[in-house]
Amino acid sequence: WGFYEEGMLTSLCYAGANLVPICAGPRAVRAFADRARRAGRRCSSIVGPVEATTRLWRLLEPSWGPAREVRAHQPLMVTDRMPADIAPDPYVRRIRKDEMETIMPACVAMFTEEVGVSPLAGDGGLLYQARVAELVGSGRSFARLDEHGKVVFKAEIGAATPQACQIQGVWVAPEYRGRGIAAPGMAAVLRYALADVAPIVSLYVNDFNTPARRAYRRVGFQEAGAFMSVLF
Repeated sequence: WGFYEEGMLTSLCYAGANLVPICAGPRAVRAFADRARRAGRRCSSIVGPVEATTRLWRLLEPSWGPAREVRAHQPLMVTDRMPADIAPDPYVRRIRKDEMETIMPACVAMFTEEVGVSPLAGDGGLLYQARVAELVGSGRSFARLDEHGKVVFKAEIGAATPQACQIQGVWVAPEYRGRGIAAPGMAAVLRYALADVAPIVSLYVNDFNTPARRAYRRVGFQEAGAFMSVLF
């Protein structure tokens, strides 16, 4: 959706699996909320910069609420360089197209733990599997496997432009947590991102996930803003 002022496109709202306000001021948010209310809720979440998303949810909550969960502050973190004191994990590599059966269980576990519902619900996971396959096929899915071929660490490079890209889906297998795997793993994915995708790399993280925030800071990510998520 687009919002125009004096004939100029000034704001956008992505309306798909997520509802995402982009560069949306108060007038644009009201317009997007009116359209969303008329269309009815088709998204599984509202995600975006805190200020615009807070306004949007305030307008939609009477008709769309209650939400399953509201995550009001998710730090947005960015970096444009490799860390000086964290060596990339040499065992983190791109996942091959013939390794979908290896990476899918880890992706499902990450999603379920992060969002609180399984991505296999509803359509049996067809859309989610297609998205994972898209990332694998484009060379933007990374993991470290143990000696038995099980995923120890994984992450993907999701949204990407020539200017910036976003790391997502960061996950360490529960039995390997607390062993210092996340920071070197992130450094490895960051190296791929900076070399092959974009000069600026971002991510966002739940404010209550202290271990993850600590690992990201160790790799050199710094807070540059905040997102908000409304989950249905």
